[in-house]
Amino acid sequence: MGKKVKKEEKTAPDDVFDTLLVESRQAATVVLMLDSPEEEVQSKACEAIYKFVDKCDENKKVLMDLGAVEKMLKLMQSEDRIVRRNALMAFGVMSAHPDVRKLLRKQEECIPTVVSLLNPEEDTVCHEFAAMCLSYLSNDFSSKVAIFEQNGLEPLIRCLSASDPDVQKNAIESIAHMLQDYQARTAINELNGLPSIIDLLKSEYTVIQELALISLERAAQDPENRATMREIEALDTLIKFIGTPEYSDLHVYAVQVLSNCLDDIESMEQIKESGGLQKLVAFITDVAPPEDEPKAKGGKGEKGGGSRKGKKGKDDDDESKHKGKGGNEGDIVPTLPDVKQFAAKAIARAAKNAENRKVLHEQEVEKMLIILLGHEEPHVQVAACQALATMAENLTCRDAIREWEGIEPLVKLLKSDNGEVREAVTLALANLTTANSNNCNEVINFGGIEPLIGMLGDPKEGVVANAAVVLTNMSLDEVMRVNIQAQGVIYALIDPLRSSNPSVQSKTALGVAAFVCDADTRAEFRNAGGLEPLVAMLNSGNAEVRRSASWAITVCAVDEPTAMEIARLGGLDILQTIQQSGSRKNCFTDVALDRLLDSNLSAKYALTGLLGTGNLITDGFFDPGQLRPGTKLGSLEDYCKMEVDQRRPVLLISFRTDGPTTPMPSDVDVRQDGSNKAALAAKQSKSVKDASRVARTKSQRDRDDKSREEEAVNRDGEQGQEESTFIHPPDSNFAKYMEEVQEKVQPLNTTKEQVVALAQYVADKMGGAIERGQLANFSYELPISQIKFDLKSNVIPIGMIKTGIHYHRALLFKALADSVAVPCTLQRGEYNRAWNEVWITDDDGAPGAPKFPPKAYIVDLIHHPGDLMRSDSAEAVQYQRL
Repeated sequence: MGKKVKKEEKTAPDDVFDTLLVESRQAATVVLMLDSPEEEVQSKACEAIYKFVDKCDENKKVLMDLGAVEKMLKLMQSEDRIVRRNALMAFGVMSAHPDVRKLLRKQEECIPTVVSLLNPEEDTVCHEFAAMCLSYLSNDFSSKVAIFEQNGLEPLIRCLSASDPDVQKNAIESIAHMLQDYQARTAINELNGLPSIIDLLKSEYTVIQELALISLERAAQDPENRATMREIEALDTLIKFIGTPEYSDLHVYAVQVLSNCLDDIESMEQIKESGGLQKLVAFITDVAPPEDEPKAKGGKGEKGGGSRKGKKGKDDDDESKHKGKGGNEGDIVPTLPDVKQFAAKAIARAAKNAENRKVLHEQEVEKMLIILLGHEEPHVQVAACQALATMAENLTCRDAIREWEGIEPLVKLLKSDNGEVREAVTLALANLTTANSNNCNEVINFGGIEPLIGMLGDPKEGVVANAAVVLTNMSLDEVMRVNIQAQGVIYALIDPLRSSNPSVQSKTALGVAAFVCDADTRAEFRNAGGLEPLVAMLNSGNAEVRRSASWAITVCAVDEPTAMEIARLGGLDILQTIQQSGSRKNCFTDVALDRLLDSNLSAKYALTGLLGTGNLITDGFFDPGQLRPGTKLGSLEDYCKMEVDQRRPVLLISFRTDGPTTPMPSDVDVRQDGSNKAALAAKQSKSVKDASRVARTKSQRDRDDKSREEEAVNRDGEQGQEESTFIHPPDSNFAKYMEEVQEKVQPLNTTKEQVVALAQYVADKMGGAIERGQLANFSYELPISQIKFDLKSNVIPIGMIKTGIHYHRALLFKALADSVAVPCTLQRGEYNRAWNEVWITDDDGAPGAPKFPPKAYIVDLIHHPGDLMRSDSAEAVQYQRL
């Protein structure tokens, strides 16, 4: 046997470091290990970092400050699969921190690197954490764009078909974020991603289904995507999804998707033809659709008749206890209030399209909405009212809602304590009563006037505006208008005029225009102080408010007392200022100014220097002369109370005489006027009390109303006494002139003869004819000054003037011509010039000669009284100028 030889151990080469096991408890040390050239060290360091950052957000921030993000980003591009995977795991978890994402936005290679890790060659873990990283990064808009530009959407769509639910969840979450951008919504269809998203609705995980529905809701905002969803029958899938009771928590999201889809008439037609619309209505109202009721009654074939009560038999109750996933097609499972709310909103949105409204009406969707009005949840009632309001934009739908007894529950909701409900229900009634007298009658029959008037004082501005619209719609019928006026609507409309909300101001002003349409209501509105806020609205910067206020003033200014009050409050000045503005002026302000001036001819002549043939001078007209811009016109009483000065006199047209016909108020008249005012004040106080919504006891309201009534009576009594004290001066001469003109001029055969005779009569009473060139020698100022001194007043009745020039004679001619129905104008010129223009047909005596149209002539009252000068002739121009 040979001798055993001892084996020698192999020693490591001299240039190789012996294996060293290191235990590190410092994050900084591990971060340094990321720079190691050994892949095993890199892998273990990344794994340790992953465990560390997964504990809390503070650890993510610590590692970011140590510079781990840049190093791991570099390791994610390693050739070793394990290193890439571990680095990506740590990187994906760290990207949840906002500061980390802020840093990553500055790293241009970040998103391309993460997207590359979604390649099919990578393992499932890489797909999971790469999708997770993108889901965090896609929260920022700039990152959404970067992911899209790096073609990250396509691999994310591919991940939707993965077997791992975590990969699916992260991928669909990333897609949901990216679909907030319009470019991604377009690309999702081109990349055929919608079918994959629809398939996720079958997932066993609720979070995946929710994210899929959110993605569909955003994708459905694009018309092309909606067309694709119709092609892949996504609408039917959504209807079945809503009908599955196990998915009740997700029904809201499904309804939102349908809401977007139903914007297209094609989607509405498809869901109608497939019966999905009736199923949707059934699911929302918990009432079986007509074709499903036989199944719900045990298959006996009995007709359901479309009953809105949705009764079930005993067999149905037994079957409902054993429903599997998805239930039977005829089973109706109560849906959550939020689902009902969003379904009503979806219908309201779809009904904005006129064609969709027709389809919805054919499916009797109004019935569903009327049923929802009785739901106990206020937000469901609000959504139902809003949907009814949209449907009511169609005339046929308005009639259908009334026939299906939808007005009564709406009127009942007017008394709701919820402000949003009151706002929605008044909006629905506003649309239902538009151009529909039958619906207006229904509102009145169910007692809707009182709560509507009360809502004019509601703290919610939308309620006030809508209530004003409803009342305005009902005012078109005279019987309804009188009924509403009797319940105090005039007083209730005043406070909303002071609102700062343009919509409230505009709608309320239109309400004023609708109800202040007769002398009594105008006096009531004027005495209640309603003109002041109405005039103030003319200064509004909102064009709609100015238009509505102008229209209301146009209606109010029909009678002279109201027109004078509007002018006193500055309405005339404001309208004149508006007329000088090119941007604020409109046709409504033009009409308001014309109506205001037509009701106050003294102001019209003083401001415009023109009275038309339709402007008939009446008792109390006065001419203070041409007013300068910015000068305010005073009342006749103000001019009478002024001390005598050197200014031109104020010319007065007075029909009064010195006889017993002087309209002084008698004791009986005063007592009767006082009783009438007391009765009016009592009526007004009662109306305000009925319309008030202030939550006080009845006894408190009675005491307050009684005190206000007494104050109003006292104030009206004092005001009546003050007004009755002033009576303008009489003018017996002018009364005599009118009698003589009616005896001598009026019986003449032709208008021309009447004009000539009247011109000669006026000239005779004003000092006779004056030769051309002698007007400066005609003494008229001294006699007029003497009259002012004798009367101790600047106001001179026109009949007391015996020597007058152009503007005296033209005014007298106009006043007398109006008394005998001779149409003429009164125009003021410069330097005390004034003239009258008449329209007379040619009378040449030739048989069959045309006499129309009539031609305009200027009447000579100075040089050759009675001569008629063509308005466009040189002679007429010379007459009008100095």
